[in-house]
Amino acid sequence: LTGVIPSQLGQLPNLEILFLSFNILNGHIPSQLGELTMLRQLHLHENELTGVIPSQLGELHKLEVLMLYRNDLNGRITSHLGDLTMLRQ
Repeated sequence: LTGVIPSQLGQLPNLEILFLSFNILNGHIPSQLGELTMLRQLHLHENELTGVIPSQLGELHKLEVLMLYRNDLNGRITSHLGDLTMLRQ
């Protein structure tokens, strides 16, 4: 896959796993992903994503796996990720 991650993915409230790794996705991580309240796994590693990690990801209280490595993300890691008590990876 190429291009940006569509912000409309945030309109899938029952989504539990989002695996978009090993593609050529670019642009920012949409803040709307923070609306995926049932999400348990978010895999965005090995892309060309840029910008900061949205603080809205700290709203994903069921998130167990967050994979963002091998992108071009920058800035500080939001302290809101510390609210993810289920996170194990």
